Amino acid sequence: MANNIEVKDLLEAGVHFGHLTRKWNPNMAPYIYMERNGIHVINLYKTAAKIEEANEALKKIAASGRKILFVATKKQAKDIVADKAGAVNMPYITERWPGGMLTNFVTIRKAVKKMTAIDRMKKDGTFDTLSKKEKLQVDRLRAKLEKNLGSISDMTRLPGALFIVDTMREHIAVREAQKLNIPIFAMVDTNSDPREVEYVIPSNDDASKSIEKVLTHVTSAIAEGLSERKADKAEKQADEDNEKKVEKEAKEKKAKALETEENE
Repeated sequence: MANNIEVKDLLEAGVHFGHLTRKWNPNMAPYIYMERNGIHVINLYKTAAKIEEANEALKKIAASGRKILFVATKKQAKDIVADKAGAVNMPYITERWPGGMLTNFVTIRKAVKKMTAIDRMKKDGTFDTLSKKEKLQVDRLRAKLEKNLGSISDMTRLPGALFIVDTMREHIAVREAQKLNIPIFAMVDTNSDPREVEYVIPSNDDASKSIEKVLTHVTSAIAEGLSERKADKAEKQADEDNEKKVEKEAKEKKAKALETEENE
């Protein structure tokens, strides 16, 4: 696996800090180690095991060529998700979740195409023929679309999976993924319901250090899957090139043999 998950590293990043005991979700009981000063402490050995499990699955999805959509709109996670998901060329939502993002994907794609159409207008000179007021309106629309959908402009079909930071906050994304049977990977804190998620990573979803630590492991696994895909493609191409070379040599040999026969 891309990174060996050390419990010590998770501890240093504060991944073990849960919520106040009065805010807990009883379904998180299997992942809670103890209670200290009115706060639940997450069992980091289980967290490490769950990250490994999630990584194996994410690696396979990435190797298959499908996209993993990252979702995190809370302040302390936005920049980290944009940075980590962007580094492995995966789509992400860090602004408001557009309702129907998955269940009404066709409409979302239309909005993305509108963005492309505006860019085309600017290239072909159509934009220059507009009035000052119209230009301002078009620029505002383009900026709004870019802010909300720019990070998913390359996602031409539904994602193979969702990775969510804070399932309670992103409950609309969770519902849409469930409706479409899209697997959900998520950082799940002690106040959330793990039953909503296929791949639970019990962890502190509020602290930036904790979020960064988990996402570093996850995106490393995705990068590994992408590398495997690239290597497989290169190998396949090499095999095809070799086959063509053998065919060409066989044809040339046959042609030469026929030419020799004719000369005799």
